[in-house]
Amino acid sequence: MEDLKDFLEEKVILYNRPEFVENDPISIPHLFSKKQDIEIAGFFAAILAWGQRKTIINKSIELMKMMDNSPHEFMLHHSENDLKPFVNFRHRTFNDIDTLYFIDFFSRYYRNHDSLETAFIQGWSPDKDAMEVLLDNFHQTFFDAPHAPQRTRKHVATPSRKAACKRINMFLRWMVRKDSMGVDFGIWNTITPAQLVCPCDLHVDRVGRTLGLIQRKQTDWQTAMELTRNLRDLDPLDPVKYDFALFGLGVMEKTEANQPARLNRNK
Repeated sequence: MEDLKDFLEEKVILYNRPEFVENDPISIPHLFSKKQDIEIAGFFAAILAWGQRKTIINKSIELMKMMDNSPHEFMLHHSENDLKPFVNFRHRTFNDIDTLYFIDFFSRYYRNHDSLETAFIQGWSPDKDAMEVLLDNFHQTFFDAPHAPQRTRKHVATPSRKAACKRINMFLRWMVRKDSMGVDFGIWNTITPAQLVCPCDLHVDRVGRTLGLIQRKQTDWQTAMELTRNLRDLDPLDPVKYDFALFGLGVMEKTEANQPARLNRNK
């Protein structure tokens, strides 16, 4: 276990640095300094984060430009005519219906709340496993409108549907984690870093299995929790910092089964 911790700590240091930002979807909220702009841009970038990272970044930039690069102001003050260009926005299966509902939700929400954090802390408790309740409650809040399209629900994952919720968990990492490295923002204060769940994307899932951090056969919410609990054994206060290590090993180093497999035997 100690060998594995040392190995992953080295990789966190390697990848949790400003150079990581440029080629990652987190670069989109880093275009902004206003809290609400960071939240909105970050949420869109996280939800659109499937496929090639370059495409994700380009589509997110396109979307921000359609909001005059002031997403919070756009949500509060746009006219019906301002929405017409969004009819042409597409990213994989995310289409105009989805985009317009997201805008509708944010417009309603920010007229009554200062921060998106409020939507994520309904039912919060200090329990380290509070995230399942928080994400289920957020999903209900996000789709609380009678006109919420059924098709759009698939784009905002929830544990109640057994999803790993990798994009939402990634967004929460961005908003909640606090350190001095300049990657994650740490602008929310109620949810603690210890409560975060590791985003279990394809690369993290693969490396996690290679390292023996995941035993569950399928990839779902329970898999994300299994991975997170094992990471808590390495760092109880900030387990999701190892997302940098696992993602970096999977994408940058394309780790398969050499050194990590050897470390696994020492676990």
